[in-house]
Amino acid sequence: MTHRDEYLQKLKAKLDEWNADIDKFESKAQETQGEVQAHYQKQLESLREMRDDAQKQFIEMQNTAADAWDVMVQGTEKAWQTWFHAFEDARSRFKPKG
Repeated sequence: MTHRDEYLQKLKAKLDEWNADIDKFESKAQETQGEVQAHYQKQLESLREMRDDAQKQFIEMQNTAADAWDVMVQGTEKAWQTWFHAFEDARSRFKPKG
């Protein structure tokens, strides 16, 4: 397996994790009402947008020519770190209190 394949697998695994998180967060949001539910829905909308952007970036990475790969990875790393931190922050907000 090439470095490129390993890198793409890593990104795909992160996308799968974020999709699972969104599903869990949606369930949590449905258990709430009023202002809390509205707040959760707003966070979910933001997470879905970030996930969609990450998905687009992943597809671009898959289609990147070998000679542009290194440049693409550099830009991707910055974006994915931003998304990673946003999802970590959301996880902390969606944790059950108790």
